[in-house]
Amino acid sequence: MRMLVLGAGLQGSACAYDLLQNPEVKEVRLADLRIDHLAPFLASYSGKRLIPTHVDVRDRDAVRAVMRESDAVMSAIPYYFNYDLAAIAAEVGVHFCDLGGNTEIVFKQKELDAQAKKKNVTIVPDCGLAPGMVNILAQYGIDQLDETKAVRIYVGGLPQNPEPPLNYQIVYSIEGVLDYYTTLSWVVRDGKPTQVKALSERVPVKFPAPVGELEAFHTAGGLSTMAWRYEGKIPTMEYKTLRYPGHAAIMESIRELGLLELEPVDVKGMKVVPRDAFIAAVGPRLTKPEGKDLVALRVTVEGKKAGKPKTIAFDLVDRYDEKHGISAMMRTTGYSLSITGQMQARGEVTPAGVHTPDECIPARKYIDELKKRGIDIRES
Repeated sequence: MRMLVLGAGLQGSACAYDLLQNPEVKEVRLADLRIDHLAPFLASYSGKRLIPTHVDVRDRDAVRAVMRESDAVMSAIPYYFNYDLAAIAAEVGVHFCDLGGNTEIVFKQKELDAQAKKKNVTIVPDCGLAPGMVNILAQYGIDQLDETKAVRIYVGGLPQNPEPPLNYQIVYSIEGVLDYYTTLSWVVRDGKPTQVKALSERVPVKFPAPVGELEAFHTAGGLSTMAWRYEGKIPTMEYKTLRYPGHAAIMESIRELGLLELEPVDVKGMKVVPRDAFIAAVGPRLTKPEGKDLVALRVTVEGKKAGKPKTIAFDLVDRYDEKHGISAMMRTTGYSLSITGQMQARGEVTPAGVHTPDECIPARKYIDELKKRGIDIRES
């Protein structure tokens, strides 16, 4: 297999690393605007199998050229490029998956379905942790029941050693985190897609020690298109982010004070965007290069089987890989992208066309692949 990874940041590097663990993968092109500095865990692979490649994803001809040399493309580029990249993949006729995170763009990618089918390839957006892994697990639970009444998804990236006041460290883009904290979230209530305010409806969620009790609250993006797929079929569906208790109340106060606004304000005669100032001041304090993270996840699916009430739950706590220096967020997100791309290249994702992971990824195979990587999802 010849694989192309777009984006040499945290998740793209983790995806490339995972691909290189499979001897069937003969070549990994890791493409980005800047490829002069590889992550330490990739340095020893640079050579025949790992080929750092300079590509500007805004250059359609350059993207076409590298896609034509690949069996599958995995995009860890910011979400706003995903439609254009998927369109080029459909045009060229190569399998494509991305980390997604913006449901409007996913619906737009769905419009490429006929072209993907014509070229006999699959395009799978939203293939990270959330959306991605959690949606596959939710669908797996739905498939095991005769009737589903509620789907509840909880997931969060957290520091193993939290420090006040926010008890949080940056495990991916702080801009992305703040988008989730300020954007209305889609849920399903009484069978209808409904929007609720981010950071709202906080509930406690308990995990085994040493993680302990966390809080869950609404944020955007995690349900992906499932809110519309199951409209009128499942009464309740929701996605919530997990943090240590107290985090959401502080962030809600910061938001309500206007410190996350995008409209410039006058500061001593200068126009300043409040969110830019917040990121500049807070970002360095939440960036902890030596901080070890964890990912906590719980998906519950409630309903009936053979006429009796039944609840299926999936739990995961994954931790920083100290041996290789790969964070839990990179493992659960980047490895998920890699697994999807490899399944596509092997012809295990069917049928051709554009599908979200919950529509096309064989769940049992996917869970087994995660377990091979030490990402052990417990079903109960």
